[in-house]
Amino acid sequence: MDEPRQQLAELYDETPVLVAIYDSFDRLRYANRAFRSIFYVASDEAPSWADLMRRNHAEGRGTVIHAADMEKWLVSAQSRRGKTGFRAFETDLVDGRWLWMTETVQSDGWMLCIASDITAIRAGGRSLRQDRDRAIKASHTDELTGVANRRFVTGRIEELIRGAGDGSGSICVLDLDNFKCINDRFGHGAGDIILQDFAKRIQKQVRRSDCFGRIGGEEFVLVLPRTGMEEAELIVERMLATIRTSRPLQDRAVSYTFSAGIAEVRLGETVAELLGRADHALYSAKVGGRNRIHLYAA
Repeated sequence: MDEPRQQLAELYDETPVLVAIYDSFDRLRYANRAFRSIFYVASDEAPSWADLMRRNHAEGRGTVIHAADMEKWLVSAQSRRGKTGFRAFETDLVDGRWLWMTETVQSDGWMLCIASDITAIRAGGRSLRQDRDRAIKASHTDELTGVANRRFVTGRIEELIRGAGDGSGSICVLDLDNFKCINDRFGHGAGDIILQDFAKRIQKQVRRSDCFGRIGGEEFVLVLPRTGMEEAELIVERMLATIRTSRPLQDRAVSYTFSAGIAEVRLGETVAELLGRADHALYSAKVGGRNRIHLYAA
């Protein structure tokens, strides 16, 4: 390590400001002493963000998480985490401290997190700002599944189109097969369980740079920046394989599948045009027998 880098590493370990770097798979690749101390990370370990949150929540330490179902909370948080280039927010710690945290994400999915202890600053407006942050989160979240909603996904598609001149990108529309039959046969409660299972299983396979959300009914969208249709097809094929083995209704051996249509972004088009081409490909997948992927061809 050259001298400037050595000095930087030493300064990071001396500062009370929390500094951490996550890779594109959301695994912790660097954390300074302040971050490791607050979030209980040993110097020789590199946990994923989800594992870190899960572990600290189980031990009653770290970030305050108001959730009866931790796994559902993780699905919801991961559907928005790192999907924009920069965000800033406040977060509480179990020990009473209060952090102002920023997340800066590179185009390849690596994330820089910087946080400062602001417990003693502007405490009077804390509740109001927390209410605001919760309202923003709710406005971007699908209530049933916890993943991103149409509004949030549309914003990511708009960003994809604006960046179309810098490289390829694709979207995929995913639609559960014969979902009305499932609702009719087993009831809407069972249908809700299947939607939640689908969202949870797909979200676990979504890359940091991608965005996955529900846009209505049994229809979901996957936004894949810097990804051509052939690569997108490989990604979604793995998702198909995962869903085929799922049996979410514990008292019934019920399986389900989905169909998918993929379209590549074009410079200057609208969100509706891009979604329309992906929908056209989805229709071809449905007509072709369902439980499969179709790529849009002009």
